[in-house]
Amino acid sequence: MIFYWKFLYHSFLLSATAIVVPQPQYSSCRCRPHENCWPTQQQWSTLNDTIQGNLVAVRPVASVCHAMEYDAKACNATTELWTNSVWRSAQPGAGQWENWEAWPEHHETCYIESPQSSRCGQGRISLYSAKAQTKYHIQKAVLFAKSHNLRLAIKNTGHDFLGRSTAPESLQILTHAMKDIKLVDDFIPKGAPDGKNEGPAVIMSAGVQLPELYLAVAKHNRTVIAGSSHTVGAAGGYIQGGGHSPFGAWKGLASDNALEFEVVTANGSIVTANSYKNSDLFWALRGGGGGTFGVVTSATVRTHTEVPVVVYNLNITTTGGDPRFWHAFSAFHAALPSLNDARGSGYYFGFPNLPIDQNTTVSTIISLLMFPEKTDVDEVAKLYEPLKTKLKKIGGVKVDSMPVPFPSVNSTIFTMLLSGSDADSTGSLSALLVSRLFSKDLMLSDGGPERLAKAWKSIRWDPFSSFTGHVVAGPAVATNKDIDSAVNPAWRKTVSHMLFGRGWKANTTLAQKKAMIKNMTDVEIPILRSVEGEDQMGAYVNEANGYEPGFQKAFWGENYLRLYKIKQKWDPKGLFISRKGVGSEDWDDAGLCRVMAYDST
Repeated sequence: MIFYWKFLYHSFLLSATAIVVPQPQYSSCRCRPHENCWPTQQQWSTLNDTIQGNLVAVRPVASVCHAMEYDAKACNATTELWTNSVWRSAQPGAGQWENWEAWPEHHETCYIESPQSSRCGQGRISLYSAKAQTKYHIQKAVLFAKSHNLRLAIKNTGHDFLGRSTAPESLQILTHAMKDIKLVDDFIPKGAPDGKNEGPAVIMSAGVQLPELYLAVAKHNRTVIAGSSHTVGAAGGYIQGGGHSPFGAWKGLASDNALEFEVVTANGSIVTANSYKNSDLFWALRGGGGGTFGVVTSATVRTHTEVPVVVYNLNITTTGGDPRFWHAFSAFHAALPSLNDARGSGYYFGFPNLPIDQNTTVSTIISLLMFPEKTDVDEVAKLYEPLKTKLKKIGGVKVDSMPVPFPSVNSTIFTMLLSGSDADSTGSLSALLVSRLFSKDLMLSDGGPERLAKAWKSIRWDPFSSFTGHVVAGPAVATNKDIDSAVNPAWRKTVSHMLFGRGWKANTTLAQKKAMIKNMTDVEIPILRSVEGEDQMGAYVNEANGYEPGFQKAFWGENYLRLYKIKQKWDPKGLFISRKGVGSEDWDDAGLCRVMAYDST
C-alpha cells in the first residue's frame, strides 16, 4: 500500500510538472518522467514483484518537514538525525553532502532549514530505489533500467564528495543492505591454475561498511587495508577509486590488495573479474572509479596478520597570523619523506586561523602518524628529532608530542579513528573540495617545501577553516607500481594527498554558489596545480572537486585512454554514468543527455 501511495504521489507531481514545463523528447537522452517512454505503474509494480517487494518510491529525507508532506513527528525525528552521517548512509533519499541532494539550477531543493510552508523539490534524489538484498535484485534493476533507457544511480552509502550517488530523475540501486562477510584461509580466484592461491582473504558483499569489515577480520586476528570512516562502503567507490588507508605505507592502497570482484554489467550479466577472468575489467575496477563499469556485488581482498603499532602525535603551534607558521609548515613537509620512509602514515590537520577565545588566535598543525610493526616508542620518537630541532631554530613555534603504543592495527583503528558510533556525524553539510597529490620529490627538492607553503599561504583562510593532509602513500604504495591497475600513476610518487573545503548555507543564492565554484576551479585549483606544474601529479578521484577541470588527466593520468576504451567495451551505451567518471564527458552535467563522444585516439 505504501509503495502505491508513493507511486501515485510521484505520478501526480511529475505529471503536473510536465504540464507546466513541457519538454521535447531526444533520442540521445535518458527517458524522463514526462515522456511516453517512462515506465507505467504496472511496469514499476512488476519490477517491485521481481525484486521481492524491495522497490520504493523515494522523496528527499527533508520532505516530511515541508508543505503538504509535513509530519511533525517524522520531521522532529529527521531534524534530530539530520547531521548523523551513519543514519544518512542508509536512507535512499539522502546523500552525505546536502548540496548533492539539490538541483538548484532547476530550482529543485529540499533543505531542512527552509520554511515549513515551502515546497520540497526532488532535486538530484532518485525517484525510485531498488533496495537490493541480493545480486539478483541488482541484476533485475540493471535490466529494467537498460530496457527503459533510465538514468541509473548507484548508492552504497552516499559518502561521496563528488555527488556520484545521486542523479536527477533516476532509478537508484541501493546496495547498503548487502552485508555478507566470509573469511577464507587460502583464496583461489576463479579461473586460476591448479594449486594457485592468494592466501588469507575476505569476501565481502557490496554493502559492507568499514567498521563491519574491521570487526569481522579482527575476530580472526587479521586486518585489512581500508579507510577510516564509519560511512564508507568497502566494496564501493572507495576501493574502485583506489582507496587510501592510514596504513598505506605498510601494505599499499586498498585496490592493490583486491583479488577479485563479482559484477553486474550493463547487459545484465553477472561476471567475475580477476587476473584470470575478464582481466581488463579487473584492471579498471582497481582504480577506475565507482559506478562506472558495472555494479560490484562483492569484492575479495587480502587480509594481513595483526601487528603492533606506535602512534605518534605531533602538534605544531604559533600565534595566529605569525608568518613563522608557514616556515614551520615547510619544515614539517620537508620531514615527511623520512617519516614516511619509516612506514609512518596517517593524517595531519592544519588550522591557519583558529580562534581559541575572544582574544586569542593560533595557527596549528596537528599530526597523527602510525608506525606498524613498532613497539619501541623511543625508536619512533627519534625519527622526529631532526624536525623538532629545525622547528626550534625557527623560533616562536611551540611543539607538543606524544607517542602511544597499541597492540594491533585494529585496536589502533577503533581507538584513534573509529571511536564512537556517531564519530561520523558530519553529514548534511554543503561542501566542495580542492585537492592535490604532492610528490616525495617535491618535498626533497631545494625550495620545494617552501613553494608548497607559499601556495597554501595564498589560499583564503577564514576563522576555523582547515586543510587536511593524508600521508597514505610512500613505501608499499610506491613499490606496488608493478601492480597493473587503473589507479592514477601519480599515487606511486605521492607523499601527501592534501585538501581543503568550501561550504555554504541553505539560503546561499545560486549566483553565490556559482561564484564560489568558479573561484575554486579557476583560481584555487590552479594554485595547487602550479606547485609542481599543471601536467604533473593529479588528484584523488574519491576526494576531489566535483567540477575538476580536465578530470581525465587529473584523476587517471596516462591510464585514461585505456579506461575509456574499456568503458566502451563493457558499457557502450553509457548506462553507468557517474559524475566526473570515465565516459561522463559524453553526457551533460546531470547525465541525462549525450553531448559529445570522447576522442580516444
